[in-house]
Amino acid sequence: MQDWEFPPFDRIHTADYEPAIRAAIAEAERNIEAIATNPDEPTFENTVEALESASRRLDRVSAVMMNLNECCTDEELQQVVMRMEPEMTRFSLRVATDRRLYERVKRVESGEWKVESGERRMLLEQTLKSFERHGVGLPDEERERFKQGAEELSELQVRFGQNALADLNDYTLHLTAEADLEGLPQGVRAAAAEEARSRGLEGWLFTLAAPSYLPFMTYSTRRDLRERMYRAYGAIGGRGNEHDNNGVIRRIVELRAEQACLLGYETYCDYVLSDRMVGSLETLRRFMQGLHDAVRPAAVDDLRELEGVAGGEVMPWDVSYLSERLRQQRYAFDSEALRPYFPLEAVREGIFGLYGRLYGLRFEPAPEVPVYHEDVRVYRVFDRDREMGILYLDMFPRPSKRSGAWMTEFRGQYREHSLRDVETSGLRDFKTSRQAVSRSQGLEVSKSRSLEVTELKDVRPQIQVVCNFSKPTADTPALLRFSEVETFMHEMGHAMHGMLSDVHYESLSGTNVKRDFVEMPSQVMENWCYEPAFLSTFARHYETGEPLPMEYIDKIRAAQNHLAGWLCLRQLNLGMTDIAFHTSDWSDKSDAFDFKAEAVEAAAMDNLLPRVEGCCTATNFSHIFGGGYASGYYGYKWAEVLDADIFSRFKADGIFNRETAEAFRHEILSRGGTEHPAVLFRRFMGREPDQQAQLRRMGLA
Repeated sequence: MQDWEFPPFDRIHTADYEPAIRAAIAEAERNIEAIATNPDEPTFENTVEALESASRRLDRVSAVMMNLNECCTDEELQQVVMRMEPEMTRFSLRVATDRRLYERVKRVESGEWKVESGERRMLLEQTLKSFERHGVGLPDEERERFKQGAEELSELQVRFGQNALADLNDYTLHLTAEADLEGLPQGVRAAAAEEARSRGLEGWLFTLAAPSYLPFMTYSTRRDLRERMYRAYGAIGGRGNEHDNNGVIRRIVELRAEQACLLGYETYCDYVLSDRMVGSLETLRRFMQGLHDAVRPAAVDDLRELEGVAGGEVMPWDVSYLSERLRQQRYAFDSEALRPYFPLEAVREGIFGLYGRLYGLRFEPAPEVPVYHEDVRVYRVFDRDREMGILYLDMFPRPSKRSGAWMTEFRGQYREHSLRDVETSGLRDFKTSRQAVSRSQGLEVSKSRSLEVTELKDVRPQIQVVCNFSKPTADTPALLRFSEVETFMHEMGHAMHGMLSDVHYESLSGTNVKRDFVEMPSQVMENWCYEPAFLSTFARHYETGEPLPMEYIDKIRAAQNHLAGWLCLRQLNLGMTDIAFHTSDWSDKSDAFDFKAEAVEAAAMDNLLPRVEGCCTATNFSHIFGGGYASGYYGYKWAEVLDADIFSRFKADGIFNRETAEAFRHEILSRGGTEHPAVLFRRFMGREPDQQAQLRRMGLA
């Protein structure tokens, strides 16, 4: 294996992953063993810093494999991942439960040589916490049970995502009669016709991928077809076929509960929340219930309005359609009419321009950087002459990509160091890694000599933003809906959180913050989408070049809180679903549908609509069963309080104010997880969060 400047996608083959992963694990194991057996007194450098980078090569290789499994996979790669995921998990658990390593870190903490504050202190605390939260202190038998459970969980989470993707791809709605397209805009029809042609079919083909499913549900006047699509989408992962996720969910929930119990927590939710901003399940329940009570009256009013438009009962497959009709009635606002003003390339340049005005960044195309798919575009990001990192944009859906939108990394930001022998002043060609100050690299360190750490270089991040936007057709470029503009802004907020990181340790850099804080920097960026001064910089008709008319901008702003109560209640339901699965016993329930319905209703988080038999969010809820949001989905609403409050300062100072932006960059974005989020917030705002900011923005306070 060789080190690379960036992933050499043009030379990577699926068959390369397994030997590369195995070799990287072997290298990391040698590094770990050298740290554990180092006869020298444990120090921060030879133990904590060494652990920080001991498996760096493995991290790089696995990041490529796992990220591509999400966005450009096939059966061969999925099989490799299913073989390698347990191997990587077993290695991680061997490290996290190695008492020799734990004792060395404890000696660093309690010894005469102490780390009192700053990043080093946070890294020490996080390292100790990681050991303890992985059961290092458990008796041997229980520690082994914890490890076995973690290994099985890693496989199950991968399987969950693979099942959901396969089940999503299995369903299509093939229409051949133009009468079946009633209500669908021309652009939606053209995209469906293109999809049909790409598969050798006549007519129009609709899939469950978001750019196809969402506009169909929004505009089709055929209620029977909307119902068919809704039931198909709601049953993803729960059809009782080979891709069914009910058994996977049951086992995931059981294992998580068992692990929490082993560590002394009453529920898995208690375990997770003990390491979050919210702090405890009790605090979270108060937050959720308080928000629920505040928005429920507005949600009921929203439902009554939808019923008025419908002239009768509203079913779940009616909501998007009726919401759009109500929007048009209330604001004379047609979402589809906005799309010509938001061609993807213009939106991208508008977002790039915003980061230029706020932080002085510029984005230069990097065609020399290899990509894993022809749709991917790559940019080098600069702050004046300083290169900040590489940005990959992957914007369009394909069968090999899971649904949704996300940001991830092929490499995070950190600083590499060298050790300098102060006595001889000779710079040693030795990076502080897991082998630091060890004999594994042939470096003999005399206790009579002193070593100082000298900064060598700032390693910049390589960040990926993945979306599923409407593809261009033969006649039109990719045109975004306004909601997709918001999605792009959101994910770029995550990307810039990672790109502007300026810390020493990768595990504390960028988005490596508490999960209920990580959404704040991304959600705060969505606020600019409603600002005329920002929209005017890029929103132009793709054919005429005409700027987005001010009357449309006024309507966008007026409609910002359209069905705000309803949408907030829906998000609370998803958060309560997550909490319910991780605090309750479902052993007597037949499937996830029955469990979700009963648990959410018992918590008074009703969604006001009739239950649809066979439709269940949970079997396709990748955030909590295939990703990192288990017991943390509430974080989107928690972060809304923070982002609404923070944007109030931008509004007061000016949305392009460089001093405010630089303060936000310096006090929050660049700091990653080096300090507690509450400290970062207070430093930027000069006070505690205003709990009413979220409700004021929604027009409910």
